[in-house]
Amino acid sequence: MKKTILLVLLLIAGITVWRFSPPQNMEAKKLVLTGSSTVAPLAGEIGKRFEALHPGVRVDVQSGGSSRGINDARSGTADIGLVSRALKPEEQDLRSFTIALDGIGLIVHQANPVKELSPKQIVDIYTGKITHWKQVGGADAPITVVNKAEGRSTLELFLHHFQLKSTDIKAQVVIGDNQQGIKTVAGNPDAIGYVSIGSAEYEAGHGTPIKLLPLDGVAASVENVRNGRFPLSRPLNLVTRNEPAEWIKEFIEFARSEQVHDLVEAQYFVPLGR
Repeated sequence: MKKTILLVLLLIAGITVWRFSPPQNMEAKKLVLTGSSTVAPLAGEIGKRFEALHPGVRVDVQSGGSSRGINDARSGTADIGLVSRALKPEEQDLRSFTIALDGIGLIVHQANPVKELSPKQIVDIYTGKITHWKQVGGADAPITVVNKAEGRSTLELFLHHFQLKSTDIKAQVVIGDNQQGIKTVAGNPDAIGYVSIGSAEYEAGHGTPIKLLPLDGVAASVENVRNGRFPLSRPLNLVTRNEPAEWIKEFIEFARSEQVHDLVEAQYFVPLGR
């Protein structure tokens, strides 16, 4: 009788161990997202919320620029590419899913007395024809031109809007992501740069000494991106090589849903349908 009871207890213990200790080779499903430094922080926050709802999934977000997002999605290195612009004609083999809207705005130091620059003045500053703030009503100081690195969608959109080529730009500082641009301008009263309006408005609202300049007479603000008035706006996209399925599809649907509108607005972007 004692042997029988002992055998039953061992069987129960064995079953308990099997039920509550998953095999060591059982790993969480990982989604890899790479690309735009504008989209990456938002994708990271969406990923955390998605993980909380799906404990068996891990979301790994890496930046590196929109070009990396395109290349990694196309090669299969990433499940999803992060791209802060619309796809080009030669990229139509990829699938694109917009998750928010953003604008690109020019920033200067908060102490800079210049309140607005005309499109011609902006072009002349970035091409080296205007090199001194005094030439545009500013302080008696040389202008430090801050430009985006190659492969950044912000650079491509800036060049396209002002009908410039990359070789036309005469910059003293070349930066990668938005935070680098914001820190550079915040630390240099004579600098000018261009970054995500959402990122700049967020930082300015949290005490970073920068200000956004209007463009074509329209204030560079999230609200003017929302209402379609700001002339230099863009979609923030998730990009895949094939039609998404399974966890990739579920993540994209989640990232485009009302369930993340608060996360989009917290990053100072415009949610879909708002």
